[in-house]
Amino acid sequence: MIYDSILTNVCEWAVIPAKNLTFSPELLNYCKTNACGNYNKSWTCPPACESVEEQRKKILSYKEALIFTTVHKLEDSFDYESMTRGRKRHTLITIEIKEKLNELLGIHDILVYGAGGCLVCEECSFPVPCPYPEKMIRSIEAAGINVNELSKAAGIAYNNGVNTVTFFSMILMNNPT
Repeated sequence: MIYDSILTNVCEWAVIPAKNLTFSPELLNYCKTNACGNYNKSWTCPPACESVEEQRKKILSYKEALIFTTVHKLEDSFDYESMTRGRKRHTLITIEIKEKLNELLGIHDILVYGAGGCLVCEECSFPVPCPYPEKMIRSIEAAGINVNELSKAAGIAYNNGVNTVTFFSMILMNNPT
């Protein structure tokens, strides 16, 4: 398939019609608790990011969604250090895949969503304007997309076993595959 050479560092992947994505605005209630520490600290998280409705409209304007995961081993379910390292590695893989889509397939009309707030910069410039908006990786959850439901829509495992963490990314495209 066309993506096999691009998706070598991922666990699972699928391409689904963007219209098959479901949105749950109530996920923003979780964001408001600041459980991840990014609320009002990142351009890709509430309240700074676009509303769920604005993001939904933008997302549904795309034809396809490439969904992929990376899986990272943990010492135990409280191994926050390995989770953080895994999320950073996942972000690097997401950036690499975006670049390969641009370079190898000539796909430039894309929108990238990843696990949690953007990690492109060491520290978000918020509230100063983002210096790299073209590189921004938006938050799947802040768009109101439940990752468990996304995994079902894509036919991808949400949980990959004991002492692992699975991170999801979603790249929206209009180019035909």
